Order: sequence, then structure tokens, then C-alpha cells
Amino acid sequence: LQAFRACGVTREEASPHGFRASGRTILAEVFKYRIDWIEHQLAHKVRDPNGTAYNRTEFLNERRAMLQAWADLIVPDLEAN
Repeated sequence: LQAFRACGVTREEASPHGFRASGRTILAEVFKYRIDWIEHQLAHKVRDPNGTAYNRTEFLNERRAMLQAWADLIVPDLEAN
């Protein structure tokens, strides 16, 4: 929240939760990444038969690629200029 406000983003313009929600939606619906990968990355509780939650070591390679796709979407290609 402090980073948003430091960048001049007001409460009326955006919130961290809204940004997370947009990211989750775009990663799932546009990029077609698996929901469990997204939920693990967002550190949300992932329901499964064993009841594990917040396991941040699962799907590391897949999540790395997913986050690179996200970064490529939101950060302009600096080498293209």
C-alpha cells in the first residue's frame, strides 16, 4: 500500500488487492496458467486432499515462467527503444 501511495496512486484509483485480482484473472484467462500455480504464487491457501497450504516450493519453474510472462506484459520492452 505504501508503494502505491509513494507512486502517487490514490485509494480511488487502485488498491493492492485489486492489482492482485487483475493479475490472477489475466494469468488464468488470458495466459491460461493453472489456477494452482497462480494461487501458490499469491500465497493463498490451496485446498487439496492433504490440507497443505502456503507451500512456496511447489511449481517453482512453472511459476518463474508465469511471472516472466506477467513482467513482459506490464513492463515495456526497454531494449526495443
